[in-house]
Amino acid sequence: MRRIVAIGTTGGTISMSSAHPDGPATPTINGEDLAAPLALWADDLEIRSRTLLRVGSPQLRLAHVLEVLSFAESSVDEGACGVVIVQGTDTLEEVAYLLDLLWSRDEPLVVTGAMRASDDAGAEGMGNLLAAVRVASDERMRAIGVLAVLNDEAHLASLVTKVDANALAAFRSASWGPVAKFVEGRVVSAYRPLDRMAPLPLPDKSEPRIPIIMAALDDDGELLRAAISTRPRGIVVSAMGSGHVPVPMADAAEEAVRAGIPVVFASRTGGGTTTRNSYGYPGSEVDLLRRGLIGAGWLDARKSRLLLHLLVAKGASSEKIAAEFTARGRL
Repeated sequence: MRRIVAIGTTGGTISMSSAHPDGPATPTINGEDLAAPLALWADDLEIRSRTLLRVGSPQLRLAHVLEVLSFAESSVDEGACGVVIVQGTDTLEEVAYLLDLLWSRDEPLVVTGAMRASDDAGAEGMGNLLAAVRVASDERMRAIGVLAVLNDEAHLASLVTKVDANALAAFRSASWGPVAKFVEGRVVSAYRPLDRMAPLPLPDKSEPRIPIIMAALDDDGELLRAAISTRPRGIVVSAMGSGHVPVPMADAAEEAVRAGIPVVFASRTGGGTTTRNSYGYPGSEVDLLRRGLIGAGWLDARKSRLLLHLLVAKGASSEKIAAEFTARGRL
């Protein structure tokens, strides 16, 4: 009996084509047609494909991600040994991490897409989809959380980041590297990550109104104060280095904390972790922690925003939020 892999598509470049050779690409291919060629290379598997949405990934919303999660759970309940979600790459790292925080099954859940439209020269979409299906059906990939598979590499959702707007090798796990690779039709893996944490509860239907504000040279903190005036559910500061901001911005962030708004600081560098005791000058990570801010650890600002939303959506205390970021931010 062949094992089952379910594929749910939401659109993205992988399912797009252009009406003219030099024209812009738009969604044209449904999930069933996208997956059909897999029969040539994965005839040992039963592929079940369904079109969930047909949108560019910047238009995805939290409700869409919860719909994707429901599809993945139902697919496993119906016998799938793994699930692949196909989407655009612009928000792939965010969707993958949000799913990772909510995914409660051992079966692999894989997110993939493509950088080139289906009718572009050298389109890599089918190669990415085949690799994703193989990873999703590999027993060694069980119980390690959600994976992003592109360019013959499998990355942990908690680490992967889109680092190039155009290149095929657009996704990277800074500081750590991929957890597996796809070589000559086989999934190869050199290491297995530590046991993953328990999933978080499903969020309510409210929107994650949590702004990300980047620290920059000579920032006076007024943009952060403007955000405070809108009463967001939280704020994420994309800080310099391992967690540093200009003093006026630190003052504004402290005002937010005193107003009951949780503030998390992540590194804007694209790699590495926020520190806790490396620098003690005003505006440093030691100063920010003393003011009541929460360090994101290895999580970047975008992933921190999603984790913070899931926590505040369930009314988590500041102590609970800090504990979750300590645990999940250290990977």
